Amino acid sequence: MKDITVLLKEYRAGNGPAKVERLNFVGAGDKDVYNISAPFVVGGKEVIAGRIESRDSEMAEIGFFEKLDLAWVLLANMPKLALQDPFMTRIDGDLIIGGVEVFPSEGNPEKLAWRTCLYRGKDIAGLTLFFEGPVGMKDLRLKQLPSGEIVVLTRPQGEKGGRGKIGFCLIEKLADLTVALIENAPLLEPHFAEDEWGGANEMHFLKNGNLGVLSHIANFDAVGDRHYYAAICVLNPKTGEIVVPMEIIAERADFLAGPTKRPDLKDVVFSGGLIRNVSGTADLYVGISDADAQKRTIRDPFMKFEG
Repeated sequence: MKDITVLLKEYRAGNGPAKVERLNFVGAGDKDVYNISAPFVVGGKEVIAGRIESRDSEMAEIGFFEKLDLAWVLLANMPKLALQDPFMTRIDGDLIIGGVEVFPSEGNPEKLAWRTCLYRGKDIAGLTLFFEGPVGMKDLRLKQLPSGEIVVLTRPQGEKGGRGKIGFCLIEKLADLTVALIENAPLLEPHFAEDEWGGANEMHFLKNGNLGVLSHIANFDAVGDRHYYAAICVLNPKTGEIVVPMEIIAERADFLAGPTKRPDLKDVVFSGGLIRNVSGTADLYVGISDADAQKRTIRDPFMKFEG
């Protein structure tokens, strides 16, 4: 297991030129749109889910933006879910949208608590809440395999996961998903150093049957500022064994200069999603500094592991 210092050195040694662009969102007023999903098609529209939030607040909502010419325009008359950090997958033909709900802590209402919530529907307008994850857990992710089984990646914190590590379990059907199952999911073999943390953001089924995991990895520096990097690893989807350990695939310096929510968040790249292209490239969609959303076209980070 390598720490971020080593992973960054390896990444910078092989990082080459890439195309970067800022995404233009219309319809959110003076609020920021960041920590976006990758684009997906629903109802014949190309759509991005984005976290809409005032610069001075943590109370967010998820909005859905349609690609129109050079902008992403907020869809009217669609649900705005009171969640942070949206993600999307499909299970049994249904659209699954998830995000993080933030609410006053039961033990201390002056502090915030959070959990991952999952919505399901045939389309965006029909989304309904069907699952609430354990309190205190972000970055819960699901991926249906060709067999119909569903990989569940978790991210406990505290006694089990420290500042945040990835757990794994496999279920036969969505109805098998429970809070107890998530809480008891075993952690992957060591993948983050003890003073570092991260989580899964998106899973990709690879040609050889393995599962490519887009993730983020993070640490604090000596003065308490946060540093987040986009990363990947590869898993065996039947056993949860790490086939390829963590690699960094992007850092803040790779992107355009822009705003930051707070000074301690200026070096943050939050992986949103990855679109793999037939050309051997991939479009990496990310949130930047908790205030911005950008796309970077890179070499497909999973292709070399599919042979």
